[in-house]
Amino acid sequence: MMLYRALLAIFPTLLTILHLPQATSQIHNGLSRRELLDQILKNSSHDPRIPPDYERDQPTNVTLQIHILSFDSINEGSMDYSINIYLREKWIDSRLAFMNYTKSDWLELDTRMLDQVWVPDVYFQNEKKAAFHNITVPNRLIHLYRNGTVNYSLRLSMTLSCHMFLDRYPMDSQSCPIIIQSYTYTTDNVVFSWTPFNPITTNTNMELPQFNFQKYEIVECRDVYEKRFACIMANFKLKRDMGYFILQVYVPSVLIVILSWISFWIDIGAVPARISLGVLTVLTMTTQSSGAQSSLPRVSYVKAIDVWMSICLFFVFTALLEYAYVNVQTRRAQNHPERYKTKTKSPDTSRLQPSESDRETATTVRKSFIAARQLDKFSRWMFPLMFILFNILYWCIYLHVD
Repeated sequence: MMLYRALLAIFPTLLTILHLPQATSQIHNGLSRRELLDQILKNSSHDPRIPPDYERDQPTNVTLQIHILSFDSINEGSMDYSINIYLREKWIDSRLAFMNYTKSDWLELDTRMLDQVWVPDVYFQNEKKAAFHNITVPNRLIHLYRNGTVNYSLRLSMTLSCHMFLDRYPMDSQSCPIIIQSYTYTTDNVVFSWTPFNPITTNTNMELPQFNFQKYEIVECRDVYEKRFACIMANFKLKRDMGYFILQVYVPSVLIVILSWISFWIDIGAVPARISLGVLTVLTMTTQSSGAQSSLPRVSYVKAIDVWMSICLFFVFTALLEYAYVNVQTRRAQNHPERYKTKTKSPDTSRLQPSESDRETATTVRKSFIAARQLDKFSRWMFPLMFILFNILYWCIYLHVD
């Protein structure tokens, strides 16, 4: 009898325990989505000021994924690049779970409710400037799933620093990083990681003005400020497109060098024509070199474009010096026209034969005149040959695979 009474006494309690999940489900299912959100966010255990696992002394794992909308510009002068992205973050906050609610698999929160949910304190360590997109509304969303998983996404436009090595410019490849860190929480409370599959994606029609996006690499965070804080990092591999430089730099400079060779085919006596052509090509080559360098930083090492412009300038300047030498040799002959022919004594005149010294001078003058003409003929094929050899060496050195 006493056992029977004891069972009757605890039966209501057992019945309540056995039916607790069902009762809870009935309570949740009877709520609208707005009422459910109010109940979850006002839960006494939920505090948006601290991470989900703060009280349990466990770090909250936040996985991140980036979708690149566009690379807007890559600036060698300021050593940075601009990018427009969707930043997506995911973590589990068990305080926001609603397992017994069957009307919806997830709840969509308005951006005005973001202050009521804990979100990671993400910042970009190599960011120079950035902006949220707020037209026509803030471009942010947050989805809350049954088990407490939170999906947070926002759109950002940023200018990030990128230290570039320009020794092979404009045939260079660059590696530009994106470094994401936690500003407040150390790894004791928050840990960052990339999503296992496709951590970085891009638009299929994304195009860059002067670069080709080759790939990205997930790398370890090294040499960053405050290593105690959560950090993830990726490098974007970019290969410069040569099309613009072929048309605007290399082809014009080749034509200027070839133009300077026309001087070798002009008569030695056409002094104004040859001098004008030589000076014109030197000045044009100098202007071309200045224009190619105007957008680049003043680095202390030699770039590929420096080698090209310097050698092209050397060729046109050497062509001008060649005529200076030819002109000097020709003027020596022109100043002694009487020495072109050997003088002989005529039977009907009393003119004396030239002296031995005059004969020697005449011989030297003739040799100088002939040497001047021979130098022009020699230069007609030697200059193109040397320029072709330079091109073979230049392109073989700078176009080899990195």
